[in-house]
Amino acid sequence: MELLFAVLGGVLLGAVVHVVVPLRGSRGTLLTAAVGGIAAAVLWEALTWAGWSPGATWIWVVALLGSGLVAAAVAWLLGRRRDAADTAHYERVVRDGRPAGQR
Repeated sequence: MELLFAVLGGVLLGAVVHVVVPLRGSRGTLLTAAVGGIAAAVLWEALTWAGWSPGATWIWVVALLGSGLVAAAVAWLLGRRRDAADTAHYERVVRDGRPAGQR
């Protein structure tokens, strides 16, 4: 049951990350929420396998903060990469007069 709450917390933190991190128009709305949930699940399972008690405070702190940090890193990296790709595509269209792949 605790895993479900940890994943839900990761999803909520990922949704907050989507709003807070810039360039949100260059990534999907649910992407960071999904990444946050997956990261929370992986961290929670890794920590329980390492012997951390689900009733302890630190497993919650590490799982939730870790999932938020992973979601923020993914959002920032994907936003920058998409922005750079869009800029390169625009410059190629302006230079060549047509989109890539068209003859």
